Amino acid sequence: MNYALLLTLHLFAALIFIGTVFFEVLILENVRKHVPRDVMRTMEIAIGTRARGLMPWVLLVLYSAGIGMAWEHRAVLAHPFESSMGLMLTIKIVLALSVLGHFFTAMTLRKKGKLHSVHFQRIHLSVFCHMVGIVLLAKAMFYLHW
Repeated sequence: MNYALLLTLHLFAALIFIGTVFFEVLILENVRKHVPRDVMRTMEIAIGTRARGLMPWVLLVLYSAGIGMAWEHRAVLAHPFESSMGLMLTIKIVLALSVLGHFFTAMTLRKKGKLHSVHFQRIHLSVFCHMVGIVLLAKAMFYLHW
């Protein structure tokens, strides 16, 4: 598939995924303090239902396009410590795999009925931090060289 198309699909899927995580961490958590508990619970259920329907497809596009783009950089990835881009791209991929692991962990906990508010918040904060790192690396690997 054309690299430009892969990049475009990857960017749009990343916008949706990162936007959702940013919204949940930076906005929704703060709203919780100002909204009655029952109203917040109703909002969480509605947002969660929509996210569970949308996110698997977003992640499929995000990771599929990411794999396609990584394939184009396979020579650099074969020797990640030989270039700054190779190292940063490898770290970015490791962070992305960790995010995927977080997603599967959350889905497994939810399915078992063990995804409590504290787990939900910790997972979202961790994914948020991972996403910040991924975005910074995505830009840095084309502009920082050593």
